[in-house]
Amino acid sequence: MIDDNSPPPRTFKGLLRWAMTPPQAWGVYLLAVLLVWLLSFYAGTLKPKRTPEGTPPAVTAPKG
Repeated sequence: MIDDNSPPPRTFKGLLRWAMTPPQAWGVYLLAVLLVWLLSFYAGTLKPKRTPEGTPPAVTAPKG
């Protein structure tokens, strides 16, 4: 007899199969989007490393 209320399987393959079913898939997708947004936001707040005094500034496109 198969119990439909069984907990998710313990193997990675079983977990992947469980995460791809419709209700869980939405949560996994939204969690992935949120994680990517948070990582990109964090990377955007980082300050660039200071260059030593003797090196010239980086080359930029001319303005005008």
